[in-house]
Amino acid sequence: MTFTLTVSDEVRALAPGFTHVAIEAYDLVNGPSTEASSALLDEAARRLAARLGGRAPHEDPHLSAWREMYTAFGAKPSRTRNSAEALAKRALSDAGLPRINLLVDLYNAVSVARLIPVGGEDIDRVRGGMRLVRATGEEVFVTVAGGAEAIEHPEPGEVVWCDDAGVTCRRWNWRQGPRTRLTEDTVSGIFLLETLAPVPVAEAEDAGAELAELLEKFSPGARVEVHAPATAGTPA
Repeated sequence: MTFTLTVSDEVRALAPGFTHVAIEAYDLVNGPSTEASSALLDEAARRLAARLGGRAPHEDPHLSAWREMYTAFGAKPSRTRNSAEALAKRALSDAGLPRINLLVDLYNAVSVARLIPVGGEDIDRVRGGMRLVRATGEEVFVTVAGGAEAIEHPEPGEVVWCDDAGVTCRRWNWRQGPRTRLTEDTVSGIFLLETLAPVPVAEAEDAGAELAELLEKFSPGARVEVHAPATAGTPA
């Protein structure tokens, strides 16, 4: 892996069943949402409804495990939902899934259909690789509030993704900062699919393969590399 990802010992101790699949992609083509990416989101919503069979998203065993993990590091999961649960609720509502841009649509579709938190960062905007750590509370998270730039600090013990410039995503996979998000100008991305037990490693690998195939389909000529799942017992 040319892009560096590390998971701290403190996070591994908190979540021994945590696994993530990383996908590096270069020479991507992004732009506004298309009819094809919109159709993928609609199909993902149908796959979600069939998977849930009338249950609420948080009743799915994987999302239930994420709720327990959020509680373990001090978050309130009913107020700050992980990204997969938040998207699933949108998918099942009258509002439906948002259309953001082509690349975001692709990973959101996989996230909703699989009920796996998936995130994407612009590699060219990340400083010095990314680390999953438990925050001290002094880290800086730059976000937007009321249309203006705002600075927040994570709670001590909160699980965050960060780089050398600050926090890139708060509460593990709850809120991404605008600095590293995928925009229509993005040409290089790192995509993370994050799972907890009881999701088998093979299911995480299958979801990663699905996303990689979509990236190659929508960005012909892109260089896409899927990295083997990193678990609590292996390097990130």
